[in-house]
Amino acid sequence: MTDAARGGHYHLRMVGQPARSATVEDLRALSHPLRWRILRLCLDQALTNQQIAQRLNLSPATTLRHVRALVKSRFLEPEPVRTGERGALERPYRATGRTWGLAVLDLDEPELVQSVDLAMLAAHRSEFIEAGPDASRDVARGVLRLRPESLDELKDRISALLTEFSAREDPDGDSLSYLWSLVARPAGAPGPAPG
Repeated sequence: MTDAARGGHYHLRMVGQPARSATVEDLRALSHPLRWRILRLCLDQALTNQQIAQRLNLSPATTLRHVRALVKSRFLEPEPVRTGERGALERPYRATGRTWGLAVLDLDEPELVQSVDLAMLAAHRSEFIEAGPDASRDVARGVLRLRPESLDELKDRISALLTEFSAREDPDGDSLSYLWSLVARPAGAPGPAPG
């Protein structure tokens, strides 16, 4: 039986960036879909708690609880206090990029690992819905049957491709959200249909 069939958890690292093992605290901080959405919003620009709350249609108190958890875990960092549009002092936050290359290895907390996976899926689903029915999108779903060496090759090639395109960073390009997900089917599940 392969590690994938036993429920091993894989990560996708960016080529040239070392994998960093996630701690239980990291996983707890990333186990809510709103936190993934906050990180995405604060990736390209620093936003205040009020701005994040408005964009996610949440109360500032709810948003602040999630922001504080992300700051404590260093996935989000506060920038210097600034004067806002109405003259009040405000603190913006920016994503640190610590989720890149984060690997879940040898943790005896499979439920926590799964909650992070589901939080990522839920966050991506929310972005998908928020984009609206007319948004440009590409979606594919399929089934593969791979030996461990072929699985490793697939992950390496996807990682290299994502690294290549991430390095381009076209300043006038569209901001795109992607999700790469690979899950082992339960033992005894039927293989791909012929044809």
